[in-house]
Amino acid sequence: MHFVDAKGILTNSGGHVGMNIYRGCSHGCIYCDSRSKCYQFTHAFEDIEVKRNAPELLEQALRSRRQKCMIGTGSMSDPYMHCEEQLGLTRKCLEIIRRYGFGVAIQTKSDRILRDIDLLDEINRASKCVVQMTLTTYDDALCKIVEPNVCSTKRRIEVLERMRERNIPTMVWLSPILPFLNDTEENIRAILKECVRVGVKGVVCFGMGLTLREGDREYYYAALDRHFPGLSRRYAERYGNAYEVPSPNAGRLMAVFQSICKENGLLCTPEDCFSFMNEFPRMYKQTSLFDFA
Repeated sequence: MHFVDAKGILTNSGGHVGMNIYRGCSHGCIYCDSRSKCYQFTHAFEDIEVKRNAPELLEQALRSRRQKCMIGTGSMSDPYMHCEEQLGLTRKCLEIIRRYGFGVAIQTKSDRILRDIDLLDEINRASKCVVQMTLTTYDDALCKIVEPNVCSTKRRIEVLERMRERNIPTMVWLSPILPFLNDTEENIRAILKECVRVGVKGVVCFGMGLTLREGDREYYYAALDRHFPGLSRRYAERYGNAYEVPSPNAGRLMAVFQSICKENGLLCTPEDCFSFMNEFPRMYKQTSLFDFA
C-alpha cells in the first residue's frame, strides 16, 4: 500500500453522498469492475492507495454541512480490506459520522465490520445505519475461487445475523451472477432463503449476469483459464466484447428472484433499495430559540 494526501473525501452524485477512503482492493474477486481501465488507476490494483487524511477531510466537510444526510461508502473499494486492521481509518471516519449526527450506508464483503458493530449500533440509534453485504455464491468452495481473499458466504450471513440482533437494517447485493458458474436456480434460492431468514430489508440486483470492460475482462478471463479451462473461450464466442454479459438463464432466474422477494416483503428493485438506503430519517427537528418563547 501507499499513502496520499487527498484533496477531498466526499462526492455528490444525484443526491447520493459517497466516500471512499481507499483505492484498489486486496480481496482478489475475479470479476471486480473496479479494475476496469476507465477508472484510470496509475498503480497496481492490489497496491492500495490510502487517503491518510480522510478523517480530517471528513470532519471539515461535516462540520460545515448544514443538512444531515446518509453517507455511503464501499461502492468502489471495500472499507474493511486487510489494511483496515492496521490503519483503522474506516473506524475513525465512522466516529466522526457519529459525532456529527450523520447516517451511514456501508457496503462490504468482510467480517471485519464486526469490529465496529458497537459504533454502527450507536450511529443507528442516533440517526441511521444500513449495512450492505455482497452475496454471490452460496457454495463456499466456488466462493473461495471467485472471491479468494475474503470471508465465506456463510460467514457473511453470520454477520447479517449479528446486525439483526442489534436491529441494524441490512441489505444484500446479489451481484454479479456469473454465466455458467453461479447462475443456477439452486444458488439464487439458497441465498434468498438466507436473506429471508436473517431479516434483510432488501436485495439489490441489477439483473442475472455481470458487466465486463477493458481491464476487468482480461483479468476475469485469465482467472477462468486458471480455474475453469475452456470457459473463457465459451464467453468470447457467446458475448464477444460486450459490456453486458447476461446469463442464458437470466429471465427464469429474475422471475424466481422477484417472486421470492415479493412473497417475503423484501425490497427488490434498485430504485426502492437505494431510496431506503439514501433516506435520512427526519425524526428530530432542530431546536430553535423560539421554541422556548
